[in-house]
Amino acid sequence: MELAALLDRCDFPDGLIALGVSGGADSTAMAMLARAAGREFTIWHVDHGLRPTSSMDAALVNALASRLDVAFELRQVSVEPGANMEARARAARYQSLPDDVCVGHTADDRAETVLFNLLRGAGPAGVAAPMAMVKRPILRLRRAETEAVCADAGIAPVVDEHNSDPSFTRVRVRTELLPLIADLFDRDPVPLLNRHADLVGDALEVIQDRATHLDPTDARALAAAPKAIASEALRTWLRGELPDSTSPDAASITRVLRVADGTNIATEIEGGHRVSRSGGRLSLDPVDRDNQR
Repeated sequence: MELAALLDRCDFPDGLIALGVSGGADSTAMAMLARAAGREFTIWHVDHGLRPTSSMDAALVNALASRLDVAFELRQVSVEPGANMEARARAARYQSLPDDVCVGHTADDRAETVLFNLLRGAGPAGVAAPMAMVKRPILRLRRAETEAVCADAGIAPVVDEHNSDPSFTRVRVRTELLPLIADLFDRDPVPLLNRHADLVGDALEVIQDRATHLDPTDARALAAAPKAIASEALRTWLRGELPDSTSPDAASITRVLRVADGTNIATEIEGGHRVSRSGGRLSLDPVDRDNQR
């Protein structure tokens, strides 16, 4: 595969850029494409220590940097086993990388995110899957294309066994739900889901602009605002306050709106926190399980 044929669908920033490379096919192909585009960049790799082969993965990414004649930066983080390990590992990874890092997410990743967020009730922000926290220069490429880039270059990318572990819901979305949708509708759902995300994103921009003018802790203002705007104001507030930037689901937002309009005094939300109303203001506090016993 000629890399030049893919570059029209890539969106690399100008200047010196940072590429977050795990060693998998997507991020490896991103680095190869950045070189083909003539960009100057540094390769960054985060070792979570979660896999027995993590040190070997780092060595492979270092070798890729040497092959491309670019600088290599290694960061090591510690993630304890337990609940929400995937989310905690992701948070630790981004904390270790530059704020303007580029990551190798593809159109397939975005489609998975759309379905995952839709089915967990994440609201318009989740369904739009803007993936705007960091730069994603190969978001218009397909996973099969990144794999082909690696194969043509003679590179055997890192294979993360977590990406095939059915105990992760996202893996089942990728390996079971998306293929089932393709079979039922006899068409590739990835382009459709990406277009749907773009359409929702356009509407979301209008809602978010209105939501920025709404105080999410003012119960009276929330109750008087259109539900979509009040919901987005609450979602933005809670996402900024909850650990690991957890985005509250739609059911949690609905319960908080009932606190705002006086139906309830308080409610628990996703993530082990409690939203309560006092003096017309909403507040967020962690639930003290010990005092509830």
